[in-house]
Amino acid sequence: MDRKLRVAVIFGGKSGEHEVSLMSASSVIEAIPKDKYEVIPVGIAKNGRWLLGDEAVDLLNGVAPRDDGEKLVVPADSGHGLVEVNLALGQARTEPVDVVVPILHGTFGEDGTVQGLLELADLPYVGAGVAASAVGMDKVLMKAIFRDAGLPVVEAAFYLRGEWRREPERVLHEIESRFGYPCFVKPANLGSSVGVSKAHDRAELAAALALAARYDRKIVVEMAVNAREVECSVLGNDQPIASVPGEILPSREFYDYDAKYVDEGSRLIIPADLPEWTSKRVQELAVRAFKAVDCAGMARVDFFVARDGGDIWVNELNTIPGFTSISMYPKLFAASGIAYPDLLDRLIQLAIERHQDKHESATTYK
Repeated sequence: MDRKLRVAVIFGGKSGEHEVSLMSASSVIEAIPKDKYEVIPVGIAKNGRWLLGDEAVDLLNGVAPRDDGEKLVVPADSGHGLVEVNLALGQARTEPVDVVVPILHGTFGEDGTVQGLLELADLPYVGAGVAASAVGMDKVLMKAIFRDAGLPVVEAAFYLRGEWRREPERVLHEIESRFGYPCFVKPANLGSSVGVSKAHDRAELAAALALAARYDRKIVVEMAVNAREVECSVLGNDQPIASVPGEILPSREFYDYDAKYVDEGSRLIIPADLPEWTSKRVQELAVRAFKAVDCAGMARVDFFVARDGGDIWVNELNTIPGFTSISMYPKLFAASGIAYPDLLDRLIQLAIERHQDKHESATTYK
C-alpha cells in the first residue's frame, strides 16, 4: 500500500478516567510515525457523544464540546470507517479509517463495549478483544481466571453495592474477621486508582466502601501485603513478549490517583532493582497472565513482590495502560529496546495482523 494508513485515535469517554485518556491520547498522536500514518482524532465527550474534526481536537485540548445535538458520529459497516451525520442539514460524510487505536481508560472504553462496536464495524483495532477487555476491566472475573490458571493472587473478597447498603454491619464484620487492618478497597470496574482506598480502621473501611460504591456495583476488598509494587509490559498477539520489570516508589502510602497524576514525588525505577531470578519470574508470570485472559496487542501487568524477596503476586492486568511519554508501559519497552514511536508502529501492525487472522474464520455454515 503506497498511501499512508489512516489511524483513528479514540479518546475521552464516559469514565472517571476521561482526563487520563486525554493525556495518553495527546502523547500517542504526537508520537505516531507520520511518515507511515495519517492520524484521525476521534473524541468521546463525557456525555457519550462522538466527535470528529475540530470538535475532537477541542476535546483533546480540554475544551468542552457544544451539546447542540446536530451531529451524530457512528461507525460504518464493512470496515468503511466512521460516518458523521448532520441531523439539521440532513447530510452525511464518511471518514475512511484503516485501523483504530482506542486510548480509552476505564468503563465504556476499556471494558469491551467499544471493542464490540469496532468488531461489528469490521475495523481493525489495537489491543485486547471483547472478552479480554471485559475480563481485564472486572477485577472479580480477572482474579477468578488468574486463580484458575494457577497464577498467584492476593486473597480477596467482593461485595455488591446493594449488599453493602442493606447490611453494612455484617459486611464490616466479615471484612475485619477475614482481613483485619490495613486492607484495600476498590471498585471492581475502574482503573487509575480511582475510588481506591487503604483502610486502617473501621471508620476508614466504611468510608472506603462508600467511595468504591460510588463508582461500581461490585466492590473488591483485598488483603494488604508488605510488598514492592512492580510492573511489567507485554507486547504481542499469540506469541507475546515481556519488557524488563519496573518498580514504582509512590509519593504516598500507596500508588493512588494523586500519586500517579498529581504529585511529582512518585518515582519509577527502570529496570527494577530485583534479583535476576525474580525479574525472570515476573516476566514469565506477565506473559502467563496475558495469555490467561486471551489478551492481544498490549497489556501492563502489575505485581506485588514481597519485601523479603519471597512471594510474588499478580495484582491485575491493564488492557489499555497509561500511554503518556512518561507512563510505565512505553518506558518499560523503551528500556527493553523498543522506542515509543516504534512501539506504536508495532501495535498498529499487530492490530492489522489480528484482524486478518479473524477473517480466516468462517462466519457461515454450509
